[in-house]
Amino acid sequence: MAPALTEACVSLGWKHPTRIQQECIPYAIEGRDIIGLAETGSGKTAAFALPVLHALLATPQRLFACILAPTRELAFQIHEQLEALGKGVGVCCACVVGGVDMMAQAIALARKPHIVVGTPGRLVDHLENTKGFHLRSLRFLVLDEADKMLCMDFEEAITKILQVVPRNADGRTTFLFSATMTNKVVKLQRASLRNPVKIEVSSKYQTVKTLSQQYLFLPAKHKDCYLAFVLNELAGQTTLIFVSTCNTAQRLTFLLRNLGFGAVCLHGQLGQAKRLGALEKFKSGSRSILIATDVASRGLDIPTVDLVLNFDIPMNGKDYIHRVGRTARAGRAGRAITMVTQYDVELYQRIERLICKRLQPFPVEQNAVMVLRERVMQAQRVVTSALIDGRASSGRGRGGRAGRAGGGGRRR
Repeated sequence: MAPALTEACVSLGWKHPTRIQQECIPYAIEGRDIIGLAETGSGKTAAFALPVLHALLATPQRLFACILAPTRELAFQIHEQLEALGKGVGVCCACVVGGVDMMAQAIALARKPHIVVGTPGRLVDHLENTKGFHLRSLRFLVLDEADKMLCMDFEEAITKILQVVPRNADGRTTFLFSATMTNKVVKLQRASLRNPVKIEVSSKYQTVKTLSQQYLFLPAKHKDCYLAFVLNELAGQTTLIFVSTCNTAQRLTFLLRNLGFGAVCLHGQLGQAKRLGALEKFKSGSRSILIATDVASRGLDIPTVDLVLNFDIPMNGKDYIHRVGRTARAGRAGRAITMVTQYDVELYQRIERLICKRLQPFPVEQNAVMVLRERVMQAQRVVTSALIDGRASSGRGRGGRAGRAGGGGRRR
């Protein structure tokens, strides 16, 4: 590894390589194609970023590497890490994602950065519409969260990108990384890998040992009450709540604000500035609760997350692994609680079979939950009225805390 990169790792506080980094980096430096599979929070970003930067320092070239991610937030995070690692050696990176002005991105691409990080759709937009931008000289192509990138959602964009980058036979190196990887050969062949090294440092579907996983069985009609109860019981913990739809994320955010919790939301229907703003408030600690759809389930590294709460069970078991991987990262402890109604039993059992583990019950007394019922119902009425006439979009909640004091964060 180049000395400048070793110094950059030390400056970032990385004292020892993780297992995925130890096993991947030597092969990557040799120029081998890699399929890397490791549990969430294991340092996969550095496992592909360091070899790319090492090769760039050896043979400097503009438009040297392209790194693709399925979500805007993950693309921004990879871009930030690359800039931190390459700051001392003058590496120029550009980030191209949807929801941001294309003209500003086109100007950045016109400067011919060394590395382009982006989401597939926006990268294709620039390939088709930004004059002078191309990837014909590309030496590295990286797909982070590759199982998601190789699914139908991104099929058309990925196909277009593969058609305009050099083939592996022409010297392109390809890395696929994820915590959950598909074994479907056809999908891997689409990415044009050449005799890849497959490195698995964990079983295919595994959660980390430092993660405590629990479930809470409850009646669907009292789901909001149970949520308020759990947040009160675990007051003071930084909490990431996952829901299935944008509407649910918006509704719960307003509900919790009316109950006195410091909540913000992150979902696909928000503008990019609001998405980044919500993420920054949560990361900085100014808001203790982030309510999100699965746009936040992959790759995001927020070290301060104490609790992941699945308000809605994901339809795909792999999404559960990615969700709970937002806590207990890099050897830290963490907790995940999944709320299970009478309608979710089959989905819940499917998750247990997938991870080969039985979740423990979260202790709760129904009488204690029902103490909050009137207060929660009052907040529900306020939120319903506000959503109907548009007042809730101002983001200002009303009312006091749910239950006892200290219910999850200061009022907004």
